[in-house]
Amino acid sequence: MDKQGSIHYLHAHKKEMRVNTQTEPERKGPPDTLIGIWLLTICAMVFAMVVLGGFTRLTESGLSITDWRPVTGWLPPMSEAAWQAHFDGYRLSPEYLKINHGMTLDEFKGIFWLEYLHRLWGRIIGLTFLIPFVVFAFQRRIDKALMVRLCILFALGGVQGLIGWWMVKSGLIDNPDVSQYRLAVHLMTAFLILGLGLWFALDVMGSKRIQTDTKLWRMASLSVGMIYVTAFAGALVAGLNAGLVYNTFPLMMGSFYPSEGFQMIPWYLNFFEDIPTVQFDHRWLAISTFCIAVVTWWLSKNADQTIRLRANVMIFMAFIQVALGISTLLLVVPISLAAAHQAGAVALFACAVWLRHGLVRNQT
Repeated sequence: MDKQGSIHYLHAHKKEMRVNTQTEPERKGPPDTLIGIWLLTICAMVFAMVVLGGFTRLTESGLSITDWRPVTGWLPPMSEAAWQAHFDGYRLSPEYLKINHGMTLDEFKGIFWLEYLHRLWGRIIGLTFLIPFVVFAFQRRIDKALMVRLCILFALGGVQGLIGWWMVKSGLIDNPDVSQYRLAVHLMTAFLILGLGLWFALDVMGSKRIQTDTKLWRMASLSVGMIYVTAFAGALVAGLNAGLVYNTFPLMMGSFYPSEGFQMIPWYLNFFEDIPTVQFDHRWLAISTFCIAVVTWWLSKNADQTIRLRANVMIFMAFIQVALGISTLLLVVPISLAAAHQAGAVALFACAVWLRHGLVRNQT
């Protein structure tokens, strides 16, 4: 081989090494399917937690337990005296005094169980994470980088429990409804935990990553971000019960934007507390997010088969989510559809994270 041919070979070899490096998973250690399955199980449990939390909120059961006992609250009331003690605590709450005054003990039990199961499931998720984590650490199957990631995930789970109680407390003081801000923080922390857990699981299992052009990488990243922001706006809608008004689509009772909207001072409060504005924002964020998902899907048409599959799943879920959102609005927020819409948001976010994880930006 002459000198010019040798130089050409070295350049090609370096380029091939760079491409191979970019398509490798971020984690340096060997794939560990068992740890990956464990993390995916945690993600599935978080998904179920969000769905259960949605039912708890929609059935107005979330304020039925007026104390927080993270260590001793595993068991439900086991005697009539214990039930009466819980009921007596609830009868001092704003919800009982202003909405459910005269409720019987049997009626109270009907709203108690969903909130109890929601809290219990959170504790079970914590144990499902902690016990295998200790075992894997003892077996030295967790390297330093993964250890840091798992500690962050566990810390977020603990903080989520505190956020949940912080949210409930906002409805036990004067107004028998939780703060939409705290509800949004609680929901979006769950999204964050699920998204990080899914990303870490894919890394640990050595999920295939493909080098792609900058446009597709950016649009996939934007899809993840927009779904997250749209879900945040949806949490504000839920917290303000803003889905119970302007139940027409695409116009809001005949108007593009209701004339009674945007009346709050200072102006920025309208985006978080004004019902017409909050619903308007969620509508158009959702439409924008759907359009971005469509563009992302279109850009993936010439990509690797693995990426096309993930993009197809994401766009399919996006169509379902749009249909669920419009149906929920037009039918004035029936519990089943509203819960499905919330579940759909989590599923769509997971699909977008799955797609984005498979892409490595082309630096050439």
